[in-house]
Amino acid sequence: MPYTTEDDAGNIVFLSAGIFAEIVDRLNDLTRTFDGADSAVIGVPAKTFSEEYLKILLNRMVSEAGVRLLFHTQVVAARREQNRLASVTLSNIDGLTDVRAKYYIDCTGDAVLTAASGFPTRLGRPGDALCQPMTLCFRVGGVDRETFRKNFPLMQEKYKALRAAGEITNPRENVLLFSTLLPSILHFNTTRVVKHNPVSADEVTAAEIEAREQVAEMLLFLRQHVPGCERAVLLSTAMEIGKRESRMIDGEYLLTQDDLLSFTHFPDGIAACNYDIDIHNPEGSGTSHHYFPKGKYYTIPYRCLIPKGADNLLTAGRCISSTHEAQASYRIMPTVTTLGQAAGTAAALALEDGCTVRDVDVPLLRSVLSDAGAFLG
Repeated sequence: MPYTTEDDAGNIVFLSAGIFAEIVDRLNDLTRTFDGADSAVIGVPAKTFSEEYLKILLNRMVSEAGVRLLFHTQVVAARREQNRLASVTLSNIDGLTDVRAKYYIDCTGDAVLTAASGFPTRLGRPGDALCQPMTLCFRVGGVDRETFRKNFPLMQEKYKALRAAGEITNPRENVLLFSTLLPSILHFNTTRVVKHNPVSADEVTAAEIEAREQVAEMLLFLRQHVPGCERAVLLSTAMEIGKRESRMIDGEYLLTQDDLLSFTHFPDGIAACNYDIDIHNPEGSGTSHHYFPKGKYYTIPYRCLIPKGADNLLTAGRCISSTHEAQASYRIMPTVTTLGQAAGTAAALALEDGCTVRDVDVPLLRSVLSDAGAFLG
């Protein structure tokens, strides 16, 4: 999703830089290695990419950094001693394992570690705790993309007509999809499952089952009604349903919609964003947008990464401390990557100084991030 703006001279300003820019550059290099010098690459600013190449690249980057990876592993418990997280219990094919560290970072997206540690969290919007809808993405191949492109408006009209007639059950108001790097393959982001709790195992299971039925419905719709898709085949569905929003921490600062609309630049800002406030209706049809003017953006304060009262725990990703509306903007891949860089850097500085995460030298944190290429405003 978009992560740039323009300055007064019309130059592109990259709001997500630092480690994200390194990933983009190295992914372009890897794409050329696999597909040749003339291959289609991510481009600048980066939009479309190969997720399979990205998996290889990220494995290499963490290996180079000396990180020990444990795939297929979940947090099942945590032990807390006053304001400090003392240990975490992990579950995987080895069984249960207790892990101890001086500092922890919760990048689970669902604030799993924070909740397990007993620090306060919140879910969804005020009043009904509903979150943005969950979506199961899927890929369709065998598409004549040029014919499809020419008939795109016709597809949207037909979809809306069939929804109005009750022949399509998906509550989404239109068909949302993206191009891929492969000429005959389309990526659909159009299923919509509403009013399911994204941190309930039962409800996430039910949501995924419902979403797969919507995939089947969409495939038949494409074949029967959309020129260019007569021979469309279902290639894949995502490994798990996607969550735009779920549990968030109650942090040392709560980022609000007013902060975003005021283009607030916080003194402890550690990331910047201008992606629109993009809210998919938690109850059914409709998607609301608020777009930021050219040259305008807001920053995200370091305090949003700190669970309230925690001495040695940080968060990064879509589960940081914010309101339902604010989270609808910063939840995108480029921005949460920069949040991860900020959290990792802050943990390293806390370790060097032997201090709590709340007592990290913020000017030093910003300086280190800036020296590493991060854009802070």
